[in-house]
Amino acid sequence: MTTRKIKFSEGEYYHIYNRGVDKRSIFNDSNDYNKFIESLYCANSTEPIGKNKGFPMIIKGETLTYIGAWCLMPNHFHLLVKEKSEGGLSKFLSKLQTSYSMYFNSKYKRNGSLFQGMFKAEHLDEDGYLKYIYSYIHLNPVKLIQSDWKEKGLDDIEKTKEFLNNYKYSSYCDYLNLNRRETKILNKKVFPEYFESVDIFTDEIFSWLKFSK
Repeated sequence: MTTRKIKFSEGEYYHIYNRGVDKRSIFNDSNDYNKFIESLYCANSTEPIGKNKGFPMIIKGETLTYIGAWCLMPNHFHLLVKEKSEGGLSKFLSKLQTSYSMYFNSKYKRNGSLFQGMFKAEHLDEDGYLKYIYSYIHLNPVKLIQSDWKEKGLDDIEKTKEFLNNYKYSSYCDYLNLNRRETKILNKKVFPEYFESVDIFTDEIFSWLKFSK
């Protein structure tokens, strides 16, 4: 049995991620993405996920963990979370991955594990690292339009901004106040107030981008 090296502690921050087994796609269409987003909401409850009325109804029971940022990519996902109480984070991730796997396997008539083993976790125990993770998570989708941007720099900054503004499968737009999902999935108040305005948020995000010469 695999034992996790990191022990989750109440009040601590973590970067959670996992990918499809054999790096396979775990999201094949918009319905798959939307189902996982719904699961981010429904699984984060002390009530069994089957009793939940679904997004965007109010969650019944207490939340299991705090979510500060998230991003879905074709074959993996990223979450920034804060442990709310002992065992809450692990229970949330178990419900999240199990419920989505059951949906995916049923839809595509497959069997077996969907995710690559136990979800991965990094303890964000330094303030600078915690702040950086917001950029790391929200810039992941840039690879979909330019896979080599980290090595060669961005070809088109305006195209990148437009792409991120229209990418539906992350919390980037929640921080730009382009929708109201953050009242259902995110709990910004329990995370450090790094971004007092949209401009401060975008300036921080784009400060990590490199540009081609």
